[in-house]
Amino acid sequence: MLRKTSLLTSCGCKKFKNPFFTIQIKTMCVNLEPNCSNLKKLCSSGQLNNALLEMAMQGLEMKFKDYDILLSECVNKRAYREGQRVHSHMIKTHYLPPLYLNTRLVVLYLKCEKLFEAKHVFDDMPDRNVVSWTAMISGYNQRGYAFNAVCLFLDMLRSGISPNEFTFATVLTACSSVSLFCCGRQIHSLLVKSPYEFHMYVGSSLLDMYSKAGQFHEAQCVFESLPERDVVSCTAIISGYAQQGFGREALEVFRLLLREGMGVNYVTYASLLTALSGLAAHELGKQVHAHVLRSQISFSVVFQNSLIDMYSKCGNLIYARRIFDSISGRTVVSWNAMLIGYSKHGKGEEVVELFKRMKEENEVQPDSITFLAVLSACSHGGMEKEGLEIFDNSISGADRRHIDIEHYGCVVDMLGRAGQVVRALQFIEQLPIKPTAAIWGSLLGACRAHMNLDIGEIAGRRLLEIEPENAENYVTFANLYASAGRFEDVEKLRELMEEKAMSKESGKSWIQRN
Repeated sequence: MLRKTSLLTSCGCKKFKNPFFTIQIKTMCVNLEPNCSNLKKLCSSGQLNNALLEMAMQGLEMKFKDYDILLSECVNKRAYREGQRVHSHMIKTHYLPPLYLNTRLVVLYLKCEKLFEAKHVFDDMPDRNVVSWTAMISGYNQRGYAFNAVCLFLDMLRSGISPNEFTFATVLTACSSVSLFCCGRQIHSLLVKSPYEFHMYVGSSLLDMYSKAGQFHEAQCVFESLPERDVVSCTAIISGYAQQGFGREALEVFRLLLREGMGVNYVTYASLLTALSGLAAHELGKQVHAHVLRSQISFSVVFQNSLIDMYSKCGNLIYARRIFDSISGRTVVSWNAMLIGYSKHGKGEEVVELFKRMKEENEVQPDSITFLAVLSACSHGGMEKEGLEIFDNSISGADRRHIDIEHYGCVVDMLGRAGQVVRALQFIEQLPIKPTAAIWGSLLGACRAHMNLDIGEIAGRRLLEIEPENAENYVTFANLYASAGRFEDVEKLRELMEEKAMSKESGKSWIQRN
């Protein structure tokens, strides 16, 4: 009887004078007899809203286990609004959540990509442990705030909390960028004094950090010092080698992985294909493709995108298109890989046709790389009419947010190649952002090719104002004067280069002999 009375009070039944309505509320309270097992049953059967209704019925009687069940279900389903209701109930009932529940709230908001709310809960926590610190550091890193992640790691050290292997692995991943590489080295020094130096997760993060920074000697030392190498660590160093253009080294690590009998996943194969793309190793790429088919590994979109890129860079556009057409859930990376493949091989018409198909299907929205590939293909394929039409449509619609200075440069290059240097100059003067040296250099090259000295002088002077220390600009400008027979101006530019002690590095040829 006391149980029901407290429930009715929490539900606010005493405020209603209608006896029929009071009876209804009493009946509902009896049917939803509040207990932990009932909450668990509702959550496990997917009735989260009913579970939240029972939370409201329990009112002040909600305990740790009740909140834990609800928050765990919200985390699993990434249910942001429902999680907010649980959090609000804690605040309204003046329930002070312990450390564990506060950490669950932080994890919930981070899973739902609500970084501000997670940080708010984190800041209000009276106590924090290594799990809560690591969760917040990981949240910043995953949202792209690597600097904030490192700063939070330093705050953690100042608070006296010792990081664990997951903390180190997370913060080292944040230090993969060039700007934070020095911090990464310092964290590595701290790691040497901890018991986690040779942990598998930490070693993989160290490999990734050194590889992306181009420090392959350090990466190799970390790789060789690992007491046990697995597919994650091998994939990390293969990916690092591939991204920095060290394809042969990546291939050697992959062969080592096979010799030691370690399992291989699709991420490893995708990284290896990236390395083979840089080597233009068509036959090896086909062998990898065949090996995956024999291994019966499920084809992921990431791996299929790598196959498209590999076959395209090796010149086998037929295979690349065949794989592209076979992908059921194409992403924007899939479209970009095929568009770039066509563009690099001068297939301007195929690029425009594929781009139109992409717009017609309207399943994936183009990004900045998409427009860059299309405009570049139109520029090199002599399709300035189609290119300008695509650019005008993008700049006047919702795709305007994807247009950057590089796309404006493609338009200038497109007009310059078509001999429309006057129109190109007018386009530059109307740009909403300041033109770069690359744009003026493109116009200067077009003026030299089409013998337009007047506009070429304008472009040349602007170019020297922006990059007065670049020797190539002086040489290109001097060649324009030489083509017009103005050798006195050529001599002046050479004297100016001598005054600034500049010289252009000679061209080199590299011939590989079998």
